[in-house]
Amino acid sequence: MLIIPAIDLKDGHCVRLKQGLMEESTVFSEDPGAMARHWVDQGGKRLHLVDLNGAFAGKPVNEGAIKSIVSAVGGDIPIQLGGGIRDLETIERYLDNGIDYVIIGTAAVKTPGFLHEACDAFPGQIIVGLDAKDGKVAIDGWSKLTGHDVIDLAKKFEGYGVNAIVYTDIGRDGMLTGVNIEATVALAQALTIPVIASGGVTNLDDVRKLCAVAREGIIGTITGRAIYEGTLDFAAAQKLADELS
Repeated sequence: MLIIPAIDLKDGHCVRLKQGLMEESTVFSEDPGAMARHWVDQGGKRLHLVDLNGAFAGKPVNEGAIKSIVSAVGGDIPIQLGGGIRDLETIERYLDNGIDYVIIGTAAVKTPGFLHEACDAFPGQIIVGLDAKDGKVAIDGWSKLTGHDVIDLAKKFEGYGVNAIVYTDIGRDGMLTGVNIEATVALAQALTIPVIASGGVTNLDDVRKLCAVAREGIIGTITGRAIYEGTLDFAAAQKLADELS
């Protein structure tokens, strides 16, 4: 089980949002590269980056900060990145610059043909981010709920050849209320590709609960606010996950 630190980038800084609201952001670091290195040194095995400005603008905005993170990590662990990725040229540029996995979210739902092309062009390096509330997928920075069932959509994308699904329960993200284990397990059981949980990890009990269902196909969990505010000791969490895996 991977405990994956999130570095959310807004205006070049490392921040966290509450329930996806840009106006509800807290700055945790003005040096994203140093923050990335910190999590590597603490035992991190993968990093999760989000270009928040990019997600809202529909194009990359924080490329300078992203390059500083890649440089600081130095290829020691894989990096996955999402936010504002809408074309193959952007994907190619990010991969060439040292990103290992690109996460496509809103564009996967709105333009599945683009996702299909991306999976064909960059096999094994495309992850889909599905954000859902009550089983329905949300898009555009969580501002719009669609009628799409999250499991149906994930199975469709699995057929395209995506590497994994990052599943976020948007009712819980950044709220420190625990992971929606039931919904995450239901999604993982319906797929043969791995699921990465996101949203709500608060403490070591949440890590234990996820490790208990890892065999269903859940390979990791993304954590942000909890490790920045100290309700979750990251190094202890990864150590525990290693012991329970």
